[in-house]
Order: sequence, then C-alpha cells, then structure tokens
Amino acid sequence: MIPIKLISSVTSESSPIDLSEIPAQVKEQFLRTGALSLSSLPPLALYIHFPWCVKKCPYCDFNSHEANQGFDEFAYLAALRQDLEQALPLIWGRKIYSVFIGGGTPSLMSAKGLDQLMSDVRSLLQLDGAAEVTMEANPGTFEVEKFRQFSESGINRLSIGIQSFNSTHLAKLGRIHNGDEARRAIEIAQKNFENFNLDLMFALPSQTLQEAQQDLQTALSFSPQHLSLYHLTLEPNTLFAKYPPTIPDDDLSAEMQDCIHEGMQQAGYVHYEVSAYAKEGRQSRHNLNYWNFGDYLGIGAGAHSKISFPHQIVRQLRHKQPKTYMDKVAVGLHIQSSQEITRAELPFEFMLNALRLNQGFDAALFFERTGLLLNAIEKPLQEAEQRGLLYRDHVRIQPSDLGKRFLNDLQQMFL
Repeated sequence: MIPIKLISSVTSESSPIDLSEIPAQVKEQFLRTGALSLSSLPPLALYIHFPWCVKKCPYCDFNSHEANQGFDEFAYLAALRQDLEQALPLIWGRKIYSVFIGGGTPSLMSAKGLDQLMSDVRSLLQLDGAAEVTMEANPGTFEVEKFRQFSESGINRLSIGIQSFNSTHLAKLGRIHNGDEARRAIEIAQKNFENFNLDLMFALPSQTLQEAQQDLQTALSFSPQHLSLYHLTLEPNTLFAKYPPTIPDDDLSAEMQDCIHEGMQQAGYVHYEVSAYAKEGRQSRHNLNYWNFGDYLGIGAGAHSKISFPHQIVRQLRHKQPKTYMDKVAVGLHIQSSQEITRAELPFEFMLNALRLNQGFDAALFFERTGLLLNAIEKPLQEAEQRGLLYRDHVRIQPSDLGKRFLNDLQQMFL
C-alpha cells in the first residue's frame, strides 16, 4: 500500500503514515477524528492583491493604502513573483482555472507592469485554456491606450467599481470619479473587453428609491455581462463606522432591493448569488469557485489562501503592510499565519459559502469538498427545513426564499 502523507503544517516536514500497519479499529478512529480523506482536490484559482489606491474610501475595509508618496511598482511585482515561486510546492501539478487581480486599485499599474505580471503567471503556472482572468478597475484611472494593452496582456474580464452614476452620491462615498467619468470608463471597457462587470451600491447616504432605480437603469443601458449589486454597510474600522452618515432605513433599503431584483429579472439577468446577477453563461467563474468551496492561492499584501491536500485543508494569510510584505518575501517568510481548518469547522466554512448560491448546491459536493458525510450536518439541516429556511431533496440543497432573506440566520445554524 502507498503510504498516506499526513501534513501537519505547510511549513513543517511531512511524515508518512502507512495505514496498512495500523489495526482496523485504530485506523477507523484515525480517519474519523484525524486527517481528512478527500476523494479529489477542488478547482484552484489564483488571487493577486494590489494594495494601493489613489484615495481610501470612507466605507472601505479592504487592505488598501493611499499611494500618497507613490509606490515602487516593479519592486512589488518582483515580490509577487517571489511569493508565487515560494508557494509553488503547495500546488505542484494543479491547473489554474481563474485569475483575479484585486485591490486597492490594480488599474493604477502601468501597462508594462501588468504585462510583466501576466508573463510571470503564465511562466510559473499552468493556466487552463479557458481561464477567466479578471482585473478590478476604478473610473478615474482609465486610459484608452493602457486598457487596450491590458487586454493584449491577457486580461479578458474587467470589473469596474462604478458604485453610482450620481455625482453627489459619489462625492459622499469619497470616490475620485464623477458620473460622467463613470460613463466614459464603461465606454472604454466596451471597446476593449468583451466581458465586463459593473459594481453598484445602493442604500447610499440620502439616496432615494428613484435615485437607486436610476442608477440601475443607467447601468443596464450599457448591457454589462455581469452586475454586482451591494447594500452599503458600515463596516468596523472604517471612517463611516466612526462618523456614520444618514442612510436609508431598513424599510426603504428593502424596497430598493426588491425594485433592483425586479428590474434585473425584467432585463433577463440570472440572480445566481446573493449580490450577483449575470447574463446566461456569464456568471463569474472566480466567484463561483469561492462559493462552491473551491481552492484559491492568494499572493500579494494581505492576500488569503485556502488550499486543500488529500488529508488536510489549510488557510494562509500574507503580511498586510506592503513594505512588510515585500521585506518578508525577500527572506522567504511570505506567510504571516497558516492554520488547518479543523473537522469541526469545516461544515460551517462550507455552508457559509455554498448557501450564498440561490440555486444551492449538489448534495454530493459537501462530501467532495470537506471529506465529511452529509450526516455531519443532519441536525441543522432538519432544523432549517422545519423553519422553512431551506429546501432539500436527494440531489440538491438550497435556501428557500425565506432563507435568502434571512441568510445570516440560516448560515449561523451550521456554526
């Protein structure tokens, strides 16, 4: 029998355990409470974090830093390559099915810098021939020639942070663009990218129902392949949390959400995830991989990873501050923290993601991605069914309409 290799941590040496030499009773106990036994590894995506932006928005809780003094683009790109090289042993032989370059504002990169980054990715990794390669971009950083070169370098999907077309609301959100610049950015994207997403927010400070509807209609007039529609939330450790603006109450916010959903349905978009709508066949492959509890390698300052092995699933975090990140990568210490997802944590981790999908998930996927039998969550499944929050049969498990409306409550039942 081939020895099973149990990985105790990604930084320590692994030791072979030959189960053929272990008594049956002990082996059963080991497999139940010790290492996982995944039948196959999930699809793998690559996330690349670019940490700089022109101005930190007051609602933003992402790892982003104002580039007041500029930034050393090519030193950071060199660190990204080193980071990727150091991570390769964790993913040997695995194909990358999607790439997402997020931030921050990745569109601040030069065309030369982006071309170098994509060249490094292609030289070090095996990209699937149909890989979706997305780059986030913000209006105010759009240049016609630069975005044409971005497309030539391999970006085949753009995600544009519009947020609103209303200049007054954009100013209150601390955005660096106005409504006209938002429209111009989309026009540039249309000329260079066949596939693009628009990010819109609603329940903005002092926003009316009519203004929210107008934002949606303006977005739809450009016929984007994908729309992400987010309710503004006042996240901890942001300026908005410290100095809260006046935002629509719960009733008005719910009315906005209902009108948005109705408008998207009438326009023929598929509501496939809590905040995401797409034309048929244009769902974000990268985001679907997250919601289906797939794997992702994250490189760059503050990037997160989730990587599966046959007998273990590990989460990693890179150092957040760009300079610290680059210094640590240079000496081979690119990981700030690494920990195994325990068997007790896996059900909640899986359901936290999968229940965001409006059509739910194939029941067999739970075992495939966690190595656990479905009866590990039988009790909360039954309770959720009884409360009308969830529907299931022998094939699928999905949130009901009530479950979608009270998704946080449904997810917490599996904690």
